[in-house]
Amino acid sequence: METASDQSWRKRLVEPEKVLKQIKPGMSIFVSTGPAEPRGFIKNLMAANTPNLQDLELIQLFSFGEAVSPRSAKYQKFRLKTFFSGWLANEAITEGRVDLIPSRFSQIPDLINSGQVPIDVVVVQVAPPNPAGYCSLGMAVDAARQAMEKASLIVGEVNEKIPLTYGDTFVHISDFHLLTESKEPPIYFQRWPVDEVYDRVAANVASVVEDRSCIGFSAGPLYDALARHLIRKRHLGVHSPFVTDALMDLIRSGAVTNRHKENWRGKSVVSYALGTPELLSWLDRNPLVEFQGVDKVFEPQQIGRNRRYLAIMPARKVDLSGRIALHFGKGVAAEPGEIMDFFAGAMLSEGGIRIFALPSRNRTGQANIRLDIKDYPNQFSLRESVDMIVTEYGVAVLKGRTLRERALALIDVAHPEDRPGLIQEAKEKKVLYQDQIYLSECGYSYPSGIGARQTFKNGLEVRFRAIKPSDEDDMRRLFYRFSDQSVYFRYFTPVKTMPHTKMQEYVNVDCNRILSIVGLIGDPSEERIIAEARFGKYPDKPYADIAFFVDDQFQGYGIATYLYKMLVQEGRKRGLKGFTADVLASNKAMMKVFEKAGFPFHAKMGQGQFELTIPFEGGDES
Repeated sequence: METASDQSWRKRLVEPEKVLKQIKPGMSIFVSTGPAEPRGFIKNLMAANTPNLQDLELIQLFSFGEAVSPRSAKYQKFRLKTFFSGWLANEAITEGRVDLIPSRFSQIPDLINSGQVPIDVVVVQVAPPNPAGYCSLGMAVDAARQAMEKASLIVGEVNEKIPLTYGDTFVHISDFHLLTESKEPPIYFQRWPVDEVYDRVAANVASVVEDRSCIGFSAGPLYDALARHLIRKRHLGVHSPFVTDALMDLIRSGAVTNRHKENWRGKSVVSYALGTPELLSWLDRNPLVEFQGVDKVFEPQQIGRNRRYLAIMPARKVDLSGRIALHFGKGVAAEPGEIMDFFAGAMLSEGGIRIFALPSRNRTGQANIRLDIKDYPNQFSLRESVDMIVTEYGVAVLKGRTLRERALALIDVAHPEDRPGLIQEAKEKKVLYQDQIYLSECGYSYPSGIGARQTFKNGLEVRFRAIKPSDEDDMRRLFYRFSDQSVYFRYFTPVKTMPHTKMQEYVNVDCNRILSIVGLIGDPSEERIIAEARFGKYPDKPYADIAFFVDDQFQGYGIATYLYKMLVQEGRKRGLKGFTADVLASNKAMMKVFEKAGFPFHAKMGQGQFELTIPFEGGDES
């Protein structure tokens, strides 16, 4: 193996002019992406004025550097081809200055290997070679390997400000035909400012991220906020296009161990780094981060080998059927082709979930959840691939739901002021029943702060939250799972049916008077209700009447007792002094719930049932 001292590589350095002389008109030149862009080469190319530098084609996977800057538009010697329309590229594409190649990113290396995207020259930015003569590709592995195999001229632009990163990043100096040096600083990306709304959106996304999940990260306020809400998770894995400062913070927190991944166990796998000088310093010789090419990181089968992979993407708009309009233009943007690789990977992953997240309104106050989004560009139209939509008002589960159920779930997480209009529009389009109820006064008073998770015997994990109008169908299914005895114990009469008209009245509660808490099991994207408890305040005294029911299959686990204690806690917060309850004398199981809970009560027998009064004073909540 060839060796190199710290300074021997400098003897091979040539001036940028020598590189430019090797280029001929019509050549296709691959340059590394974004923060790894060889800025020295690009600047010299734009400044040069020689006859050979004409009709050139620059190829770059992600374009947000000098190659697509407004400054580069003044130079007619090259035209850029890119596979990504975000950042500044979208404006340049619209103006006809840049050519977009729509493609799934996992397929780009094959396009290069096959010659369909021809490459004549490769210019990549690299860290200085180590004593053994190996340079690191630093902040972007990209598709550089495939491009270098096809090119007749390979140029390495050495930059001492580039971190030495591990993974499929090493290239020996003997593989370069020419070496140049650049003193240009890398392209840095500052942390994104996070406002209160995005913080709430991220908190709701984090609520469905289970321990040992594997996640993907990108750049933008959603991800900067999300990292903060994931630091209490355990044993997360990372298989991501980007590593950012926010992801660095998450890894540093100890929440990311990558111990339960199938690919590159123990390492966070990425293709690109986008961030501040602090991130680049942290990445230098960091064995916890593994840089791989887009053929590995974007490959759905590689992604899908990781159990419980969460594809989390920002959206611009969503309609009531689950169609998505993606961001475009300057800043954070995404192509359907880019998204599909990670969504397909999540589909292949055992327990994988596909999530879009967005604020309920945009910065100008316009609704982001709409009846229809047909007039919006950059659409991700595969609504059947979307499991969840998340806003600052909650999580809408779409997987396995009818269009009517989807509409109700999405209206639940729309901005409260937009919900009445959406209900009316959906009725007019026959998306919802004509008699659909909506209590607009509960839009702002929904008790979103109620949330708990508890493990019961036999490892049964149950999540608890306040009931939502979109729970109607799941509550109907729960009713029909009850035995005749359970129905009688709950309603004191042999109820046989629970049609839409009755159930929608039950789930559309007056949040100022009634509190209803449901218990759910299963994956968050496939959850089902197994229990419900509620209280209704009396109009003339500081007491409320309570009732419970638990799926027959899960009775005896202690779920009713847990719900009872939750109701007491919430009742006290609302200034109540106690509860009342009516229990049939034959319902011994329910009487045991009250006895075990530790709150003294007074029981009065009348007409075959106990009338209970449960004052909070002196009760034991332990």
